[in-house]
Amino acid sequence: MRSILTALGLSLLAAGSTTAAADPSPPAPFVEITDGVYVRHGAVSMETPHNRGAIGNIGFIVGDKMVAMVDSGGSVADGEAALAAIRKVTDKPVQYLINTHMHPDHVFGNQVFKAAGATIIGHRRLPQALAARAAFYKQSMAEQIGPALAGAVTITLPDETVTDERRIDLGGRIILLKAWKTAHTDNDLTVFDEKTKTLFAGDLVFIRHCPVIDGSLLGWLAQIPELKAIPAVRAVPGHGPISAAWPQAIAPEEHYFKTLARDIRAAIAKGVPLAKAVPDAAKSERDKWQLFDEYNPRNATAAYAELEWE
Repeated sequence: MRSILTALGLSLLAAGSTTAAADPSPPAPFVEITDGVYVRHGAVSMETPHNRGAIGNIGFIVGDKMVAMVDSGGSVADGEAALAAIRKVTDKPVQYLINTHMHPDHVFGNQVFKAAGATIIGHRRLPQALAARAAFYKQSMAEQIGPALAGAVTITLPDETVTDERRIDLGGRIILLKAWKTAHTDNDLTVFDEKTKTLFAGDLVFIRHCPVIDGSLLGWLAQIPELKAIPAVRAVPGHGPISAAWPQAIAPEEHYFKTLARDIRAAIAKGVPLAKAVPDAAKSERDKWQLFDEYNPRNATAAYAELEWE
């Protein structure tokens, strides 16, 4: 995810990568959060060689006949660890890999599941978005997780896409895939397990980890009521705890976005230029979010560019 911040000139963490790469952290275990739904917690951190890019929450859903993986992790090693975790639970085929959006921490393990025979599914805009950024992601991630881990990645695009909604039967278990309008990115996809009422929200929901805008602040805010209306009892956010009560889980994020929009609108109304508006935007939220200093300047910059044309 950090690659989207390069345009702001934020430093990438390459120093010390040799030592970190030699001693990677063990992957977090997959935890069964409800019947047949397993999630691996992603570190609330920037990508580093030490964490192997495993900063996003990823998981899998086991049906009577097959398995669907939701996101593949931030490196080939991360994807391999996820596939090994599935095999400890079941020998049913991993029929589908569903990508919630384009960022490397969610798709850099795609090739592992492609090789295992999975059909990769994403938002209709995902193939174009990921292909356009492939070279940039490979370059920037080499500086973040190290050249060896990044070099092992082959950018692997979806085989099939979703324009609106698609239901998939895993065998006694229906999952609903929904494509959203531009919000976190322009290719966000959610997965709703109807049996357990579990929503894999991808990066449309952040908890504790400061949200990141790589799409549209206004678009994100506009779709939150529809997200809240999903009849889930729990959500798996893209970043943060592996499970949280729904729709309560999205309330802090919504408050952050409304605060950010309010502060930026006020600055624009007073004629405050972007460079002076950014440091003060949403600063009242700083103590509520991890990685706030890394991501809020990016969000404030994007919000200013969007809101000054309202």
